[in-house]
Amino acid sequence: MVISTLPKTTVPPVPGPNFPQTERQARFLALAESLAEIAAANAPEHDRNGAFPHNTFRAIVDAGYHTLTIPEEMGGMGASPLETMIAQERLARGDGSVALAICMHLGHIYGVATSLEWPDDLRRKLISGVIDNGALYNTAASEPGLGSPSRGGAYATTAEWAEDGSWRLNGHKTWTTLAPALGYVGVGATVLDGDDDSDSTEKANFLVPMDAPGVRIDETWDNMSMSATGSHDLLLEDVLVPANHRLPAAGKPANTPWGILTSAVYLGIGVAARDFTIAFAKTRQPAALGGEAIATLPNVQSRIAEIELKLLAARSTLYGAVQQWEEQPELREALGWQLAGAKVIVTNNAIGITDQALRVVGAVGLQRQHPLERYFRDVRAGLGNPPLDDVAVGMIGRAVLGE
Repeated sequence: MVISTLPKTTVPPVPGPNFPQTERQARFLALAESLAEIAAANAPEHDRNGAFPHNTFRAIVDAGYHTLTIPEEMGGMGASPLETMIAQERLARGDGSVALAICMHLGHIYGVATSLEWPDDLRRKLISGVIDNGALYNTAASEPGLGSPSRGGAYATTAEWAEDGSWRLNGHKTWTTLAPALGYVGVGATVLDGDDDSDSTEKANFLVPMDAPGVRIDETWDNMSMSATGSHDLLLEDVLVPANHRLPAAGKPANTPWGILTSAVYLGIGVAARDFTIAFAKTRQPAALGGEAIATLPNVQSRIAEIELKLLAARSTLYGAVQQWEEQPELREALGWQLAGAKVIVTNNAIGITDQALRVVGAVGLQRQHPLERYFRDVRAGLGNPPLDDVAVGMIGRAVLGE
């Protein structure tokens, strides 16, 4: 992959598990690499102006990458968690915003495709829309006054039974990633009982077509990190959806690799930052060193070593836990806390990698002609993806202590 505008130089293989190990992995990696090249070329412009990368997503849909996690018998590629993660890591090396945005679709559409509770006709309708028409899907749970949905709390968005036998939705959602490109969205709402709604606490989800009357995107997304994910606000004003569009609980199952799919995105950004920093250190030749590259300096070597150790730990932990989960089903329950721990390690190590990278590169790394400052900003978004650090740490402590 092209590394910014630096002179071409050889970067060593990424530390940790080596992929591909199978023909399927090779196929998925090749697809992700081709899309990463497109994403990388478009990333600076979209990051600078916060515009949604429609051109990149057209390439993603045209290539069928958006069907990666849909089972093969349903017309998708049937990628496992490990196969999905190694592809997502590669895509994120090109553009973290693109990888994170499609990650939401990939995780949630897997949950729909494999749910035993979704009505068959509704599931077929959504999966068909994805495969045949390139529709993208995400959920909308966050709200201005709710905080993280994983913390609990009632939705201010409401759903009430309409006289025509449909559901009427009204509300305001935030952080609706992929909003400009979505075909469908799963909206979380509080169900009103029709008599006294003041005490209603029942939650439900509803499948809403984005072209339904009353659905509107408010382009509020203006973020330091992941600025091109299109995570705008979603407004619903008397939106009517059919009765059977009330959904069962579905999505990425807890304590499985699907629940930490975003970890691969931050891992990929960390790899990109590492590659840029090594290339910079090997080609930067300040006059004060008499033509020698800064790679000859002990302090630079020490920081590069720290980057490699953090990356080795992150990749080994994540892929080791996921591979063990896939290959040893009998251990899956016990591996739940390790998956949560892997997310914490990956996110915080990626942050540490970009911090050390900027210390190696110096003030040059803050220039927007190079991607390092974007990597530095983007990895910090991982702190807000579940499981949050304190939740994961609590889970780990309870699991280890048997509480």
